[in-house]
Amino acid sequence: MKAVLLAGGLGTRMREETEFRPKPMVEIGGKPVLWHLMKTFAAHDVTDFVICAGYKGEQIKEYFLNYAAHNTDFTITLGRSGSVEFHDDHLERDWTVTVADTGQSTLTAGRVERIEPYVKGERFIVTYGDGLADIDISALLSFHEAHELKATITTVQPLSRFGLVELDDQSRVTRFREKPQMEDWVSAGFFVFEPEVFDYVRDSDEVMLEHEPLDRLADERQLAAYRHEGFWQPMDTYRESQMLNEMWDTGKAPWKVWQ
Repeated sequence: MKAVLLAGGLGTRMREETEFRPKPMVEIGGKPVLWHLMKTFAAHDVTDFVICAGYKGEQIKEYFLNYAAHNTDFTITLGRSGSVEFHDDHLERDWTVTVADTGQSTLTAGRVERIEPYVKGERFIVTYGDGLADIDISALLSFHEAHELKATITTVQPLSRFGLVELDDQSRVTRFREKPQMEDWVSAGFFVFEPEVFDYVRDSDEVMLEHEPLDRLADERQLAAYRHEGFWQPMDTYRESQMLNEMWDTGKAPWKVWQ
């Protein structure tokens, strides 16, 4: 099973970071958020990755081409080709990583379409390269298999971005509710797709995966919803990146499901 990671967007809402690098390469605890996401998959034995690169994708390519140098101590003798000695062993030795250039301005459905050759007619997972969760990937896959549909979307009930004010019939305030959990469900990514889903994303460079393709699957009653009730946090803003770093630094990172 391959995990397809959408990592090509501009990340315009956190220009403080994405002016210089793609958003999935923004660091949490000294590691790219993309690495944290991949570690979550690897904890459930999904270690075959396809990364849909785009904006500043050369940085993603460089990171994985020189992965050992980025993640271990080494000694190099300058002027001697190949004379590098790595002193430690990182824990990601068995990962397989395909970095695919899916275009600078391609939208999410088009990015999925472009990596079809790398999944070879198999079931695969797709998610955003900037959303972290303590999701049970194994339970998600079992849920998908049990429903026998073409696609499954993971949904969550996030906290409201705003505190709520409750009023009575005479416009008097009865109480405040500080950022309560929403009753509605929203998409958290972590899609499971059968190969037939590629028929829904043909010629779709300017189409969002979350719009026409998923709408059509829903209309055809071919889209199941897996309800994740644990931690989920997208990294859409600089403030959210700071919050995730604080969680990591204080040892309170719920998405760290690996040892």
